[in-house]
Amino acid sequence: MGNLFGKKQKSSPSRVTEQDKAILQLKQQRDKLKQYQKKVQVQLDKDREVARALLKEGKKDKAKLMLRKKKFQESLLTKTDGQLDNIEQLVHDLEFAQVEQEVVKGLQVGNSSLKKMHELLSLEDVERIMDETQEGIEKQREIDDLLSGGLSDEDETDVLAELDEIIKQSEASEVLNLPDVPEDNIGEPRTREKERQKEGKQAVLAS
Repeated sequence: MGNLFGKKQKSSPSRVTEQDKAILQLKQQRDKLKQYQKKVQVQLDKDREVARALLKEGKKDKAKLMLRKKKFQESLLTKTDGQLDNIEQLVHDLEFAQVEQEVVKGLQVGNSSLKKMHELLSLEDVERIMDETQEGIEKQREIDDLLSGGLSDEDETDVLAELDEIIKQSEASEVLNLPDVPEDNIGEPRTREKERQKEGKQAVLAS
């Protein structure tokens, strides 16, 4: 039990890349420069007010010295603007590089998937499937044409001729299969009637 609860869990690998660290450091430097600019700007305003006060007191040399200090601070402020521009450009480039990297990874995954699909289904298989599909479509069209009466004049003539032949064969078969006429007692009623008439004539002559 002690080992179960006392065992340290393996920490998951950090997802923070070197590019992320670099971007973070650049943004921290950018923020520091901006804070420095604000501080310098406040100092410049103070130096200007001090120079005015010295001029009022007639201390022209000290006022001039203060203005020189102010000018130097302004040059530093201009340099920080250039540094800020460089940092912003670096941050933009690194972030865009990360986007490009993700795009490349996506393309690699897509290409790998395409290769696997191509391995599973070769060009010959695709051509065979397309041929079979085309044959199936053509057969279905033929069936649809037959069912919808879409026959040519020659086909209709052949159909009528075959129908006439079947009818003739059917009639000939019926004639051959007629029942036999019975031969027994054919004409018997007429023969007896003639004999009766003959007997009647003989009786008249005898009397």
